[in-house]
Amino acid sequence: MSSFPDRNNPYSFNPYLEWRNNIDYYADDPFLQEMVKVFAGSQAEEVDHEAREISEKVSFRWRDFAEKIAYPEKRPFMMHYDGHKNRIDRIVRPHELEVMEKEVFGEGIFSDNTSPWSRFIKILLLSQNSEAGVLCPLACTWGLVELLKYFADTPETMHILNHAKEGIDGDYAIGAQFVSEIQGGSDVPANLLEAVNENGSWRLYGNKFFCSAAHADYAVVTAKPQDSKDVGLFVVPMWLPGNKEKELRNGYTIDRIKWKMGTVELPTAEITFDGALAYPVGPLNRGVANVVSLVLTYSRLAVGMGMSGAMLRGLRETKKYADFRSAFGAPLSAFPMVAGQLNRLENYAKRSIAGSFSVYRDFISLPGGLAPGLTTDEPPDIKRKRFNVRQLVMLQKIIVAADAIDMSRLSISILGGHGVMEDFSSFPRMFRDGMVNELWEGPHNVLLTQMHRDFKRVEEWYPPEDFVADLLEGANQDTIKEYTDELQEILAVPHLFSMDDKTLKTCEQWNDFCTRLFHTYQDLALSQVTVETGQV
Repeated sequence: MSSFPDRNNPYSFNPYLEWRNNIDYYADDPFLQEMVKVFAGSQAEEVDHEAREISEKVSFRWRDFAEKIAYPEKRPFMMHYDGHKNRIDRIVRPHELEVMEKEVFGEGIFSDNTSPWSRFIKILLLSQNSEAGVLCPLACTWGLVELLKYFADTPETMHILNHAKEGIDGDYAIGAQFVSEIQGGSDVPANLLEAVNENGSWRLYGNKFFCSAAHADYAVVTAKPQDSKDVGLFVVPMWLPGNKEKELRNGYTIDRIKWKMGTVELPTAEITFDGALAYPVGPLNRGVANVVSLVLTYSRLAVGMGMSGAMLRGLRETKKYADFRSAFGAPLSAFPMVAGQLNRLENYAKRSIAGSFSVYRDFISLPGGLAPGLTTDEPPDIKRKRFNVRQLVMLQKIIVAADAIDMSRLSISILGGHGVMEDFSSFPRMFRDGMVNELWEGPHNVLLTQMHRDFKRVEEWYPPEDFVADLLEGANQDTIKEYTDELQEILAVPHLFSMDDKTLKTCEQWNDFCTRLFHTYQDLALSQVTVETGQV
C-alpha cells in the first residue's frame, strides 16, 4: 500500500503501550489461573486470592521499579571507604531497588504462614519482571531457610532461621550462597577457603570469586576445615549484632563488584575472608552433599520457575505487538512466517509453565522434603520419587533456561529493530538475564554429567525402563519404549570422562536426549491439563 508524504507523521506506539501498561500479570491471564485450579487442588481458592493480591504490586509498582533500576547509571557500585578513611565496603544500590526489595521480602514468602503453592505462584509472578535485583536473593534465601530447617541446632543458627523465615520486628533477612572460587567454579571439592577453629569459634580465611547477593544479611559458605580435604558448610553473618548500622563487616572485605552481561541490578562480588565468624551447618565432612542436595536444588528450582514465568510475559507482549504493528498493509500476525513463530512461542511458554507446575507438585509432595545425598534408607518407591524429583529439577533448570533464551531471541526478532532497543521493551534485559541464569548453579555440561553419574549409581534399584515409565506416565507405550531403549544405550557407557569418539558421541546424544525427554514431559503435563480443563 502506497501513501503520500506527511512531514507530521502521526504514527504512535501509545495504543500498544497503554495496553501493556495496564496488564495485570495474573488477573489478565486465564491460562495461569487455570494452572492454579488444576494443580493447587483444595488450596486453589486461597492461592488464587494471594496471587491476585501480589500481582497488583508485581504488575505495576514493582514492574516500574524493575524498569528504572535496569538503567546503566543505576548499577550497583562499591564505596570502599567513608570520608574519614574507615573501611566500610558499602554496596551502593538505587533507592527504588532497596524499597522494592524490602516490600518483596516483607511478603514473608518463606514464612510458615505462606503455603507452598502460594510461595510458588508469588515467585512465578515476580519472575515476569526478570531478575530485577530480587529473584537471586529470593532463591538464595529459600535455600538458606531450608538448609537451616534441616540442620539449625544452636541459638545462633535458630536465630538466623527465624530472621529469614518469619522476620524480626518486620525485618526479613536476605540470604546468599558463596560457593565458587577462582580455581574451580562448579568444582566445589576443589575449594581452598580455610575454616579454622579458634578458641571454640570457627573463622574463615581466603577468597570467594562469585558471590551474588553480596549485600545479603547471611551467606551459606563452603570451606575446608584446617588440615582436612573435606568440604564443610557454614553460615556467615555478614555483620555481627549491632554492626550493620556502623558498617563494620564481619571479618571480610568486598574486593570488587563484577561487571556482568546480565542480572546487572544484582551485586555479584569477589570477597576476601580474614577471620569472619562462621557457624558450621551439618557434618563438616558432608558440605558438598548438603550444599548440592539442599541449597543448590532450591536455586535450580527457582531458575526453572523463573524462566518459565519470563516466557509467559514474553508471549503475551509479543502476541499483542504482532497484532498492533502493521507492515505492507497487514498486521505482523497475518504473515504466515510470524504466525508460525508466535505458535512456537505459545507452545514453549505454556508447556514450560505446565511442566513447572508439575515438577513443583512432585517436589512439595516429597515426604519430609528434600534429603541430603542421593539415596536414603526408605522404601523403594520413596527413593525412586526422590530420584525423579532430583533429575526433574536439573532437567528443568537446563532445558527451560535454554528455551527461555531462544524465545527471548525470537520475540526480539518479531519486534525487529525495536527488539534490541533497551528502552523499548524488557526483552533485551530478559535475554541478558537469561544468559546468566543458564549458567547459574551449574551450566549444561556440569549438570548433564552429574545426571549421567546419578543414573549409573542407581541402576541396580532403579532401572532405566522403570524411570522412563514413571516420568512419562500417561504417554503411549511406543514413546516410552523409544526413550527407554535410548537411555539404556546411553547408560551402557560407564562414564563421560574418556576422551574417545564413543564418549564424545554419547555426550552429544545425552544432551539431545535430555532435551527431548523433558520436552515430552512438559507436553504431557500440558496435555493432561487440557483434558482436565477442556482448553489451553
